[in-house]
Amino acid sequence: MNTQDLTLFVHTADNGSITGAAHALDMSTAAASAALKRLEKQLNTSLFIRSTRQLRLTTEGEHFLLHCRQALDTLAAGQASMEALQGRVAGEVRISAPSDLGRNLLLPWMDEIMDLHPELKLHLIIGDSLADFYHDRIDLALRYGQPNDSAMVAFKLANVERIICASPSYLARFGMPVTPQDLTEHNCLLYQLNDRSFDLWEFEAKLQTDAPTDQPRESYKVRVKSNRCCNDGDLVRRWALAGKGIANKSRLDVNHDLAAGRLVRLLPDYHSPEKELNLLCPSRKQVTPTVLLLRDMLRDKFKQMLG
Repeated sequence: MNTQDLTLFVHTADNGSITGAAHALDMSTAAASAALKRLEKQLNTSLFIRSTRQLRLTTEGEHFLLHCRQALDTLAAGQASMEALQGRVAGEVRISAPSDLGRNLLLPWMDEIMDLHPELKLHLIIGDSLADFYHDRIDLALRYGQPNDSAMVAFKLANVERIICASPSYLARFGMPVTPQDLTEHNCLLYQLNDRSFDLWEFEAKLQTDAPTDQPRESYKVRVKSNRCCNDGDLVRRWALAGKGIANKSRLDVNHDLAAGRLVRLLPDYHSPEKELNLLCPSRKQVTPTVLLLRDMLRDKFKQMLG
């Protein structure tokens, strides 16, 4: 059975379109249609129900799709193992990353690694919504927090604190908050995910240097108000740079802006809980030498940034 036909079948099932699958695989629609018919003849069954408006899997097609994915994953893992023995890093890797992190940090880092490994192909999917590993054909995802699926492999890259910040122009007009409660008198730029606006900001007071380490810290929860809300974290950062309000951002997202003086860190005597940034892989069998290379490179980069 031709592995190219199997790959085409999986792409067609994911796209819901022969034309879309053919385009993704750089082949003609006619050739793709002929390949699917060839596969159906070999299996002696129909894999798709075709109509003028839609293409959907038959019951037999859904059953075969599971085995097909497993077979292709096994072949890919075998190829990666052979390449590792030869000291090669090659093939395509599809990586999903949050908007800020992907645009402002990951893009230049990916250029560096591809210059070192010219046989590597990277497909970067940028967005704050959680990508579906199977539907979106994601190999790796950069995400904050632990995955809900215990079958996933999570490589910890860094602990990342959140920063309350604003531009010098905003502070010149509206003043600087001194305590978390002061934020209620300011315009706070909001981030939204899955129809939830994150308008409840949490803080802990930093301990004094001579305070006992087991001393409880004062905690605060402040409901902030805003005239701007967006589901793209990078746009929230841009609003802050433009002096439109106060932002609550990952340190990774604003580290360069703070160093350059484009943003000013606020409330230095308080901090928000840190979050783990992880590199997620769907399963242990998909942890290839390329995945490990990317993990180590990202760990080094984040360590350099965060100290």
